[in-house]
Amino acid sequence: MDDDHQPQIGLDLWKTDRPETGWLHEVECELCRRCGTDSKVARQDLETFVTRVLAKHGVPAEEGDTVARVLVAADLRGIASHGVARLGRYLNGIEAGYIRPGVDIEVTEAAASIATIDARHGLGQVAAARGMNLAIAKAQQGGVGVVTVKNSNHYGIAGYYVQTALDKRLIGISMTNAAPLVIPTHGTKALLGTNPIAFGMPAARPPDFLLDMATSVVTRGKLEVHDRNHEQMPQGWAVDENGYDCQDPGHVIANLVAQAGGGILPLGGRGETFGGHKGYGLAVMTDLLCGVLAGSAYGRDVNDLKRELPKGEIAAPRVGHFFLALAPERFMPLSVLEQRVDAFITMIKRSPKANNSPQIFIHGEKEHARALAHEKSGIPIAANVLETLRAIATKCGVEPPRTLGGS
Repeated sequence: MDDDHQPQIGLDLWKTDRPETGWLHEVECELCRRCGTDSKVARQDLETFVTRVLAKHGVPAEEGDTVARVLVAADLRGIASHGVARLGRYLNGIEAGYIRPGVDIEVTEAAASIATIDARHGLGQVAAARGMNLAIAKAQQGGVGVVTVKNSNHYGIAGYYVQTALDKRLIGISMTNAAPLVIPTHGTKALLGTNPIAFGMPAARPPDFLLDMATSVVTRGKLEVHDRNHEQMPQGWAVDENGYDCQDPGHVIANLVAQAGGGILPLGGRGETFGGHKGYGLAVMTDLLCGVLAGSAYGRDVNDLKRELPKGEIAAPRVGHFFLALAPERFMPLSVLEQRVDAFITMIKRSPKANNSPQIFIHGEKEHARALAHEKSGIPIAANVLETLRAIATKCGVEPPRTLGGS
């Protein structure tokens, strides 16, 4: 990036509702490296493109709309690692037969507040949306809803589903297990997924509190972004097959694909000095809920497409999810809770700043600001991702996403 680079997103797009925050301008200026109009796409156009491509692969319109909304929501919030760059992954899964669009999802309601879902290897976003919506309905009816999902696929960003609960002014939790990419503390073999956790609680003023985090130092998507950009990754993200720090994202990804050893470090990093065992514990907790409790795959069996299969089974990722929705008015009036959350956030944001930092951020604040900006000015898409989307468009016989620059 040039030293004299001027961000191209106007300051007016970043005004917040919190006087203690003021302006949120270029939260991460790296997002602006490719922010010329020749790389920006309007949200609606991007969603329409994804839906049309999925339709060409036999995905029913309603399911395609759901997948498109989840993918584009990630790009809208600046989480490019989980956005439309992943479209090809889903198409490959459909073509290979382990992602089954249009399949009948089985729902079993074990109790008034509990349900289990067998996704039957359908699209992860579709099964997850069904699970979260069911948890929300149960919470609205009885105060709490808990839903597990088994035999699913990658479901995108965990925070998307929590946001649907927040939109209903409910507290929400969303978790999923994932393919083994993360080594356990003191180990050298990837046995755990990045296993994200999302939690949200409504506040009086936007944005609501929304924590969306992997239980690893980073996600695989972050490694892929660095690899696509031909950039070294920071030391402490991952280790090689011998357990040594590795800054070559391509090497780590290749090892993970080949199951050759090494992988991403758990949240907190190597060993226990900085709490790596805590991130490791959170990853195990997520897998216990999403894999073991849900009756789905867990640990190294998630996304194992080469395992020996019982007769009649298909090789599939068998990802598991866990959703919880909670009605806060069962504890106190909603307006009281929102004011209390707001007061807590304000207390944190008005506290002393370290090293001349301009402000302290609350989880979900940066993503909210980026979404407001990108909704108005367009979503920046990396050049290599645009190239891939155009190749997909040509193969499918649909119009490629139209950039705001006209190309």
